[in-house]
Amino acid sequence: MRSPKLIAIVAGAAGALALAPGGASAAHHGSAVNPCRLTMVAEPRFLTSGESAELGGQLLCTNGAPTSGQPLTVYAHVTGTPGSQVLGSTTTGAGGFYSILAPSLTADTSFYASAPAGHSATRVVHVAPQVTLKGPPENVQLLTGERHGVTFSGSVDPLDEGAEVLLQRESATSSEDWLVIKQGTVGAGGAYSLTHNFGRPGDANLRVVVRPHRNFGVRAISNTLSYSISQRQNPHLTINSSTFPLIAGQSTRITGTLAGGAGKPVTLLARGYASGFVAVAHGTTDANGNYSFEQSPLQSTYYRVSSASVTSALLFEGVAPVTTAGASAGTVQSGQALTFSGTLTPARVGHTVYLERQNAFGGGYHVVDVGTVAADGSYAIVHVIFGKGAEVFRVKAPGDHVNQASSSAQIPIQVTPAPAGTALRVHPPARLPD
Repeated sequence: MRSPKLIAIVAGAAGALALAPGGASAAHHGSAVNPCRLTMVAEPRFLTSGESAELGGQLLCTNGAPTSGQPLTVYAHVTGTPGSQVLGSTTTGAGGFYSILAPSLTADTSFYASAPAGHSATRVVHVAPQVTLKGPPENVQLLTGERHGVTFSGSVDPLDEGAEVLLQRESATSSEDWLVIKQGTVGAGGAYSLTHNFGRPGDANLRVVVRPHRNFGVRAISNTLSYSISQRQNPHLTINSSTFPLIAGQSTRITGTLAGGAGKPVTLLARGYASGFVAVAHGTTDANGNYSFEQSPLQSTYYRVSSASVTSALLFEGVAPVTTAGASAGTVQSGQALTFSGTLTPARVGHTVYLERQNAFGGGYHVVDVGTVAADGSYAIVHVIFGKGAEVFRVKAPGDHVNQASSSAQIPIQVTPAPAGTALRVHPPARLPD
């Protein structure tokens, strides 16, 4: 487990740690005494633990003094630790521009640059801890009732013991409307565990939110899990599905047994989220009371079977769309944008899709940007990438009351460092889940 009191130090000129000079957070502007000023931009301003920030700015002088080739040092202060430390040193390029990478941040961090001509204002990068969420396999049918409690667990890295953890379920009536169903706190070692009893059948899209706490100024959101919840069985007339969940276009065999019901007529009924039950198939039980129906729903569907005065429990069959994704290039310079695009089949106009980045440590993914699906099923997310080295992305269509969640294949991206004199501009913050 990494400590939130550490950040990685830029290789090369960073050297030994050094305390910053007093009063270094103030900005020096051009004046008769000091005709030069130093600017700073930090991007992105919000990130997840383990990701990198790009720092850059410009040396500006009003007296014609040279601005290129000038040495400067960047300092960093990590929340929860004393003083500031040298992050790295560099020289200005053409036009007085400079840039330097702050790698693998693990807590809220303040930065400023200092040069013989003055020093910049302080810029803050807010860091969310990395949160994982684990539960039963998503292809396992879960049941309602007090006897069928389900435990969800995970970790917060860097550890943030005492932070509030909220287990949330997406509303059954709308997308991106999340309701708290269980509360807890992060325990020793950064672990948490929450047990929940589901009270109603249907889709269950779950995530964990960790509220801002101590060294972290922004909330953290886990990966999402998507489940099919059904009622516990009626032993007089059972109902089961061979596959959970289905991929759109797949078929499943719905089977069960009518107790003492050899050669009896049975009817399969189905409904979507907003419709009533209608009969979709009729059959007859065999000599042992067994029945079987083949179904290929295009969206998540509730099923039940009836025979005379007996009705089965409610079976929920989740159906996941097919999500494809690709990037406009396989290599990108830190601070530049790529377009991630693909399709969702069947098309769901207006449906949310998440661009997810693989966690820097510990496995799993976290959301870094959000897009929406067009009428033809296509989507495109323009996202600015910071850092260096190999990164992995994917696109996830989160589940809702119409479809279960589905994810694209992995998209590997190689991120190259920005040249030292690159001009860094401010970007609008990426969209994140509500």
